Amino acid sequence: MAVMTNGFLEGSLPEELMQLLLSLASNWGDVIDISTLKVVHLSGAMTNEVYRISWPTNTENVPRTVLVRIYGDGVELFFNRDEEIRTFECLSMHGYGPKLLGQFREGRVEEFIHARTLSAVDLRDPEISDLIAAKMREFHNLDMPGPKNVLLWDRMRNWLSEAKCLCSTDHVKEYNLDRFEKEISLLEKSISGSHQEIGFCHNDLQYGNIMIDEQRRSITIIDYEYASYNPVAYDIANHFCEMAANYHTDTPHILEYSKYPGLEERRRFVQQYLRSAGDEPSDAAIEQLADDVEKYTLANHIFWGLWGLISAYVNHIEFDYKEYARQRFEQYWSRKREILDVKGVDGFVEQRKCDL
Repeated sequence: MAVMTNGFLEGSLPEELMQLLLSLASNWGDVIDISTLKVVHLSGAMTNEVYRISWPTNTENVPRTVLVRIYGDGVELFFNRDEEIRTFECLSMHGYGPKLLGQFREGRVEEFIHARTLSAVDLRDPEISDLIAAKMREFHNLDMPGPKNVLLWDRMRNWLSEAKCLCSTDHVKEYNLDRFEKEISLLEKSISGSHQEIGFCHNDLQYGNIMIDEQRRSITIIDYEYASYNPVAYDIANHFCEMAANYHTDTPHILEYSKYPGLEERRRFVQQYLRSAGDEPSDAAIEQLADDVEKYTLANHIFWGLWGLISAYVNHIEFDYKEYARQRFEQYWSRKREILDVKGVDGFVEQRKCDL
């Protein structure tokens, strides 16, 4: 939303948003003086533009604060906004995340959670990691309305089709997009299993979507745009993959896979995840889930690689989406032989990395 962002930076809020803020303030007994509004852009978001807006209240030194989310360009290619709002409201009723305070044409206003957003380094803190594992288990056990079918594979195929339509012929060739229909089918056949638990997954559990109340040592998961039912192993795999990222650097698109968690760290997380259900998991259960998680990292690389390519064409947030996509695809090809026994699967030929 380049136009909206510039308007915010110049101090000019969209009229519809301003009217919504005035209405909310009135309901709370506040009087907004536009000149006293404080607007702060929150960095790290790659789909939307997010702002913290606050204004003085009658209580001395206690400002009123809300979060404003301006929807990014092209998001309708990734998910249905109406469904995402319904998920947001349902989770709010379950006591998860912020409350929806109001909507306007370009975005929405949410309750501002007074907790700290995690940083990249926080994901490696054993205590915080245990809290995340337990909260993820709780999230996966939510009984959400609507179909409980796995969305992953259909979504990947839809995104592949969108990417091919948007990309130039050169980019289709450069990123080997014509190969991914077979690769998605390969993964669906080789890593899906009847033993795998299906749950309500966040599907984007990067550090910026996790908040911690330092005093209560409690975790809140936010931003449910990609949430759907999926194998829980896929969601955990996504979280592990995000440990390679730091979106608050001068090069936020660069992924450092040397930071991907090692075997013991992955097992520890899986053990805590299973243990939080109330019973001590068996070694076999830990090994099985850890193995499934590792396989689903491959699906994650294709998923977010396609997301990056589509975003490069439709989103104007300052982020090198194409380079991000290249790294995700390269990681898929380089890890495929290691993770899968590809030689015996339907004769598909393995490729080590993208021909970039």
